Formats: sequence, C-alpha cells, structure tokens
Amino acid sequence: MRAAALYGTAGSLVLTALTAAPAGGAQPSLGWAERHGTAVAAERAAAEGIRFGKCTEEQETPGRLQCGTVTVPLDYAHPDGKKIKLTVSRVKATGKDGKRAVPRQGSLVFNPGGPGASGMYFPLIGMVPEWKRIAAAYDLVGYAPRGVGRSAPISCQDPKRLLKAPSQSPTHPSESYKEERIARAKAYARGCLQRSGRGIQHISSLNNARDLDVLRAALGERKLTFMGASYGTYFGALYATLFPSHVRRMVFDSAVNPDPEQIWYQNNLDQSLAFEGRWADFRAWIAKHDKVYGLGDTPEEVLRGYEKARAQLAAEPAGGKVGPEQLQSAFLQAGYYDDYWPHRALALSAYLKGDPKPLIRQAGPHPEGVTEQENSKAVYTAVECNDAPWPRSWRTWDRDNTRLARVAPFETWDNVWMNLPCAYWPLPRRQPLDVHTSPGELPPTLILAAERDAATPYSGALEMHRRLSDSVLVTEQAAGTHGIGAGSNKCVNGYLDAYLLEGRLPVRRAACAPHAEPKPAALSKRARPKSDTKAAPL
Repeated sequence: MRAAALYGTAGSLVLTALTAAPAGGAQPSLGWAERHGTAVAAERAAAEGIRFGKCTEEQETPGRLQCGTVTVPLDYAHPDGKKIKLTVSRVKATGKDGKRAVPRQGSLVFNPGGPGASGMYFPLIGMVPEWKRIAAAYDLVGYAPRGVGRSAPISCQDPKRLLKAPSQSPTHPSESYKEERIARAKAYARGCLQRSGRGIQHISSLNNARDLDVLRAALGERKLTFMGASYGTYFGALYATLFPSHVRRMVFDSAVNPDPEQIWYQNNLDQSLAFEGRWADFRAWIAKHDKVYGLGDTPEEVLRGYEKARAQLAAEPAGGKVGPEQLQSAFLQAGYYDDYWPHRALALSAYLKGDPKPLIRQAGPHPEGVTEQENSKAVYTAVECNDAPWPRSWRTWDRDNTRLARVAPFETWDNVWMNLPCAYWPLPRRQPLDVHTSPGELPPTLILAAERDAATPYSGALEMHRRLSDSVLVTEQAAGTHGIGAGSNKCVNGYLDAYLLEGRLPVRRAACAPHAEPKPAALSKRARPKSDTKAAPL
C-alpha cells in the first residue's frame, strides 16, 4: 500500500526461507517465543537506556536534536541471537508554553509511515507553531525503523537504477509491456534476497510493533505515548493489540484499514480507486482557476491537457529525463497533499505553453536522494511482502486491475508495478494479526481522518474505529490531505492538543469543516517539503 512520509513546515508530519509459502500463508508469529523475546529485549533496553548525544555530521541537524541507538533482536524468537541497532532522535520538552511553565508528560514517539520512512527529523517539528504546545510537554522522539536509514539498512537493487529516466507509464499497458514489468518484478524480488540476505524476512509490521515496545522501555517509559501517520497507524494498531496494557495515549493519523483481509493486496486496490477521486478533485480545482492556469474551465478539459502532455512526453521527454512515468509520479504527490496543487498546475500549464523548465524541476530525477529512495523502496517491499499472502498468479493481478483501470486509470497500473514483486517473493508470508481490543482493555485512543484521503481511504478509519474499543474518530469533512494532525485545520488541532495534553476526547465521533483550499500561487512561492516513500518506490 503506497503511503507517503509526512513532513510539513506548518502542518502534519509529514509517506524466511527460500521456499514457497504454504497455502494461505504462515500463521502470525505470536507464540511464546516471540512474546518472551520481546519481554527479554525490553528488560535489557530498560536497563541500558539510550545514550543520547550529538548526531552524526552527515545528518546536519541543529544542536538541540540528540541522537542515540537502541538494540533489538533481529528475530524476536531468538533474543540472544543476532542483534541490530535502531537509530533514535530526540528533542527534550521545552517546559514552556509561552511564559507559562509546563510539566513534562514523558516521550511522544512518532512514526511517519511508509513502510520505509524515517522519523529521525521529526523532533525538529517542535519549532513549528502548531506543535509548540505539544513540544513544551513532551520529549519529541523519532527513529528509523528496522531496515531504514542507519537502522540495519537493506537494499534490493543498485540505487543508480532509479535514475534511469525518462520512462513510460501506459494507462492501458500492452501485453508485451506487462511481460516486461513481470520480468522486472521477479528480478527485483530476487535482488532483495541477494543484496540483503535471509535476514530480510524479519523486516515486518509485527517486528516494527515489537521494536516499538523495546524503544518504549529504553526511553524509560512505563507506558507508551505514540503518534503514527499512514502506515504508522497499522503497526501502531498491532502494538495496541499486542501490548494494550503498555499504552498511555495513541494517535492514529490517516488510518490504514487493519482488516486482515485487506492487508495488503485489497488495500492497494482500494487505494488506486480512491486516487481516481482525488485526481478528479485536483482537476476540478484547476478548472476553477482557469484564469490563472489556462488549462480549461472543466475537469474534462484539464484531463485532456494532462493526456496531451503525457503523449508529448512519450514522444519527446522534457529535458531528456521527464517522461510519462515521471509526470505521473509528480502528479501523484498532489493526490496526497493539496498544497502541491498550485505548483503542479503551474508546471503543467507552462509545459503545454512551451516552457518545460518548471516540470523538469518538479518531476525530474534527483541524484542526491537516490540512495535513500532505494532503501525506502526496499523496506516498503519487504514489509508488505512479508506481512501477508499475495496472489501468486499473474492472472489474478491482471484480471483485478484491468477491471479497476476501466474506472480508475490514474494510479492503478503504477500501483501494480510497485507491488508486483510480492507475487514472486522468495520467502514465506505471514497471516496478518487480527487487530482488535475489547472494551476497557485499551485506554481511549484518537483516530484522525480526512474524508477524501486517497492514500488511506476513509473506510479504513471507520474500520480502525470499529476494531479499537474506546477509540474516538475525528473527521475532516470534504478534505483529502494525507496526514491532518497539527496541520492547517484548527478544529482538528484542537482535538489533538486536548487529547495529548489533557487526555480529553469527544464522545465516539466528532467532525471538522475542511481546511481552506490552496490559492493559486506563482512557482517562486515556497512549497512545503515532503518525501513520498512509494512514488519513488504505502
């Protein structure tokens, strides 16, 4: 499931053996060995703590950010076996809300999603106005999950391969193109095992949840306060199911549908359908501002302009490096965040009027980030392929997505190519854990969701709300930004602050009006930076 790592300047933080799996996949590893291994690792981590100090020079971070590591077992069934170190970052609670002294409430651990995204820079968000009250009361803690960044990183291919551009992205691929992509998916799956070894089988959501408990212990926290965005909501929900008595407060921002039947094949189908709706929202906004962009005053006219650009780029790539696939990836980001809309619209408008430079800047490959992108894609693939059974027959993928592409062509096939290595994954897959808590088993938790979120469709938030007893769902109506906590919606932020700072929640559900739509803007105006962990590679 494609999800973006969420980073924002004034908004949401923002994205096994070499055998065939048994029919239906292996049962989840929830036996005595893993439970015992987690307890052993947590006890050791509590005793050792985390020696926070200066971050490495390569990280180029402000002085207030401290870094350290926590040791976890590669395989929780063997806690005395091979160990790996997870990198952790922290900014201590400021203790001041304006001139008022604020008591420290402990550590707030954040995960931005992915799978494959790092939260190492999260603690710096405390400098943003929307986060200052929370940063006054909590140590803000980020970390790189197993396999990510410096946390025992994995790889599946030479990162330089990601710089190969331009490339095609047919909306309705031919049989020969499908065969080419099948071959690439098989090679990629083999590459994961060849480059990362058999330990890659332990890159999974269940282990991410277990790591979270070890991190809690290492931080000296009896109970965990956690905020997960996008994919972070899924293993946060696994944590709540596995360790409900260890939870203090949990925020699920843009919730993944945790139904075991959805993980992960069906969730990806639902995501592709949802992106079609968000793409329509974007086109309607462009049409509303036809006087600025000149792309047409109806969504249909805007679509014709986009398809014209695709055709031109297929014949003659912009700058020799932006083809249809690069165009689609850039516009997919606008499906996650509407503050991309003005700049993507301007780039399309300029290109169709003869100026390709804005499009090249926005959609062209960026060599400086290619190693991180390759690592992120590798972790994404390993987690999703290890987590659950996937169809092994190409016929199933072809049938389901051919049908879907008739009504949702924007993202469907690119989503297939992203996930297709899971059809040929050379390691056993697990059965997903049945996320569920009984009344009174788990403290009240907060779920945040935008009704038109495409990356994590709203139905997932409803399912998460149903499965986590005593959870409260706050909905941003008629909005589709992915990751809404501490963003531009003051109503949403009010609920978030009240919960994290005071433990107050509404009864079961609450709704907020949508945040204001973006205004048409010149390209020179600053856009907020984000990274998309699957557009480069859920």
